[in-house]
Amino acid sequence: MNLKIIILSLILATSFASLPSVSAESPVAIIMEKTTYSYCERLFYTIEVSKITGKPAIIHIRDESGKGSSAIPIEIKQLKNPIPSPFAFEKEVFQIGKYFVDVEYAGSKVTAEFKVIDSDNICIPEVIRQFMIEWLNDNISDGYLIDAFQKYVDVSLIDIPFEINDENILEINIPDWTKSSAYWWIQGMVSDNEFSQMINYLIDEDIISIPTERGSEI
Repeated sequence: MNLKIIILSLILATSFASLPSVSAESPVAIIMEKTTYSYCERLFYTIEVSKITGKPAIIHIRDESGKGSSAIPIEIKQLKNPIPSPFAFEKEVFQIGKYFVDVEYAGSKVTAEFKVIDSDNICIPEVIRQFMIEWLNDNISDGYLIDAFQKYVDVSLIDIPFEINDENILEINIPDWTKSSAYWWIQGMVSDNEFSQMINYLIDEDIISIPTERGSEI
């Protein structure tokens, strides 16, 4: 009897040992739109989860040296959560090389990688976004916005052909109808090139200019 029990135990043990091992799937995954970006492009990826816990996912973006961003909480409302970056890659901020996206959710951590490559792309720097927001909220004048364009935007995108100083900065006017285009640019609905072309057109047509004093006609 004891021999039968021993043999049965050996058979069962052998059977379980021959079963394929099953590993638990991670409750979170990162789906990259692409893995190579050039300057002026924006990072885009999707966080996929197997369940909604009611807690946010925590994201870190780091470079090869380990230097990275602070924790970024992302609210998870659905099983597939697209994450578009509000900011484009700029040469002044991102060096060429490999980067990693770390996502922690439901007790698990996953990582995806991408790289930034060099390109001749020129974009409107991110600092202009804050100037634009202040301008849309009427916190700065039209002239101060044009002055910011002249100081921070590459002339190949927006060329301001006149000198701006303390005496004329308040005389510069931008048509109110351009504010809708500015808002669309902030939202990413209008590209840097499209917005730049509009500003350059207004300058070329003297719609944006410094008023010149005209003598009275005799």
